[in-house]
Amino acid sequence: MKLFSYLMALLLFLLQVVPGLSMPKDTLRCVGYHGFCFHSKSCPEPFAAFGTCSRRQKTCCIDTTSNFHTCQDEGGHCVPTEIKCLQEQVGLCPHREWKCCTEV
Repeated sequence: MKLFSYLMALLLFLLQVVPGLSMPKDTLRCVGYHGFCFHSKSCPEPFAAFGTCSRRQKTCCIDTTSNFHTCQDEGGHCVPTEIKCLQEQVGLCPHREWKCCTEV
């Protein structure tokens, strides 16, 4: 019984210490883009919706007043890295590996 107690304490410790170990993938992606998870389906001002959090139960919202603007807000299109862009621009895409292009 003592061994079980120690193992549970170790598991709880690891869940608190190791970043991302206990968070769902969509939440990690949101936090990676400096987003916040809100319970409502729409984001309050000055935030814009940028996907989901907590296994699609919450909305990921990013601050539109910061330097982290979405690609579509900047007039671009998100494309996979295999596609060659004629002109790239700064902007966030829902998939971290993708890039923002104005001309494809």
